[in-house]
Amino acid sequence: MSSEGNFLAVHNADRQRFEILEDGSLAVLDYRMSHGAMMLTHTGVPREIEGRGVGGALVKAAFDHAQAQGLKVKPLCPFARKWIQRHPEYAGMVE
Repeated sequence: MSSEGNFLAVHNADRQRFEILEDGSLAVLDYRMSHGAMMLTHTGVPREIEGRGVGGALVKAAFDHAQAQGLKVKPLCPFARKWIQRHPEYAGMVE
């Protein structure tokens, strides 16, 4: 689990995604594993909770998890690619 701001992201390994439940809406960051790298494939944040930093909290949770596991990250999702540009401290993890 990881938290950024007031959001608690949960790693749902069975579904290969990170999740945040906020005000009854579920936001997710989907990934798949390939050759020791976590490929971030899709960030989905319901309209009701957009603009609150939920998407960023999901991506940060994924990078923090990958870092703890010694994994590289491939941000295939456009949102995740923009996030990494704003967080150069994680750039060394990008494959």
